[in-house]
Amino acid sequence: MLTRSRRRLAYLFTLAMGGILVTFAFVVYYFLVKERLRVFDQQLKDEAQSYVFEFQYVSEQGQYRVEYGGIPLETFADMVPKGLKYACWYDNLKRPLRINDDICPPQKLVKQGFQTIDFNQFSPNYQQDWLRQITAPIKNGNKQIGYIVVAKSLQPIQENLARSRFYLSLGVPTTLGLIGIVGWFLGGLAMQPTKRSYEQLQRFTADASHELRAPVAAILSNAQVGLLAPEDNSELPRQRLENIVDISKSMSALIGNLLFLARHEGRLNLKDLQTIEIVGLLKRLADEYQLIAEEKKLTIMTEFLSEKATLLADPDLLQQALKNLLDNACKYTPQHGMVKLKLFTQLRRISIQIIDSGVGIPTEDLPHIFERFYRVDTARTRSSGGFGLGLAIAQQIVQAHNGEITVQSKVGEGTIFQVCLPLKKV
Repeated sequence: MLTRSRRRLAYLFTLAMGGILVTFAFVVYYFLVKERLRVFDQQLKDEAQSYVFEFQYVSEQGQYRVEYGGIPLETFADMVPKGLKYACWYDNLKRPLRINDDICPPQKLVKQGFQTIDFNQFSPNYQQDWLRQITAPIKNGNKQIGYIVVAKSLQPIQENLARSRFYLSLGVPTTLGLIGIVGWFLGGLAMQPTKRSYEQLQRFTADASHELRAPVAAILSNAQVGLLAPEDNSELPRQRLENIVDISKSMSALIGNLLFLARHEGRLNLKDLQTIEIVGLLKRLADEYQLIAEEKKLTIMTEFLSEKATLLADPDLLQQALKNLLDNACKYTPQHGMVKLKLFTQLRRISIQIIDSGVGIPTEDLPHIFERFYRVDTARTRSSGGFGLGLAIAQQIVQAHNGEITVQSKVGEGTIFQVCLPLKKV
C-alpha cells in the first residue's frame, strides 16, 4: 500500500512538473525564435539601407534611373553584395525596373515590410530555401520614387534553431527522467510520517494482541473455574475473582503503557514545554525514592550541581522517564546495594546518571533492552514481573525532548543509565 501511494505521488509530481517543464520549453523556444528573427531583421534592414545609400536615383519624365557612380545599374552584371540573395528595384506601382526572372520575386510577392517566403516558389531552378525579405520605399528628397526588395537566406537562423530544438529534445526527456527520480525520492520522504504512523499502528496492534492474549485467557479460565465450583464452596469463586482483579489491574497497566507509547510518538510541541529547574526535580525524586530504598534496605546517594540548571521539558513526562529508570535500579539491586542519582553538565547539555550496583545486563542483551516487550532472560526478568515497556517508554520520552539515553552495564557489577538533555538557551 505504501509503495503504491509513493508511486502515485511520484507519478503526479512528474506529471505536474513535466507539464510545467514542457510549457516552459515551448515558451522559451517561442521567445528564442522571436528574438533570433528580430536580430536577423535588424541586420537585414541595416544591410539593405547601407546598400541603397551606395546608389544615385535620377528622375526622367516621371521615371527614375538607378546609377552607381554615374553609370546606369543595367551595365553592371552583378551588384548584389555578398550575403544577400537578391536586391531588386521597383517603381511606385511595384513594377520591376531591373529584374532577373530567375532570382527576383514577381510583383505579387512585393509587399512593404518584412516577409518570410519560399524561394522555390518563384525560382524552381534553385535549391529550396526560405528567405527573409524586406521591401522598403526609395525616396528622392521628400518624394517617393519606388521600392527596393532585399532578401537574405534564413539558413543560419534555421540551423541555429535546429540546434536549439536538438538540445531541447534531449534536455526535456532527460529532465523529465530526473524529475521522476526526484519525485520518487521526495515521495519517499513525504511518505515517511505515514510510514511511521502505519508501522506504529501495526506495532501497537501486534504488541497489544500478543500481550493481551494471555491475560484474557487467564481471566476466562478463572471465570470458568469459578462458575464450576459447587454451590456450597464460596472460597473457590472468591479466589478466582481475586485472580481476575489482579489480572485486570495488570491489563490496565499494560494498556495504559501501550497507549502512552502510541500517543507520545515523535518530538514534543515547543508550546507544550515548560521551563523547569532540573536540580529541584531530581531532589524531589530522591526524597520520594528514599522511602522505597529503606523498605528494600538500599542506599540512595545523590550528586547534584551547586548552581541551578534549567531546561525546556514536559515535567510530567520527564519525571515518568526518570521514575522508570529508578524503578529498574531499585528493582534489580539486591539488599544492601547502592543506587546513585548524579547530575552534571557538559557542552550546553545536562547529563543525568542513574547508577546501581545490581545484577547487571549481559552484553548481548544491551542493544535490545530499549525494544518494546524485550525481556532479558536473567534474574532481572524473573524478579520483575513487568511487561518490558518501562525502558521503551523512558527512551521515547527522552527522544521526544531532543535528548539521548545510553546504558553501560556489566553482569554482577551494576548498570549506569545516562540521560542527556539540552539546556535551555539563555
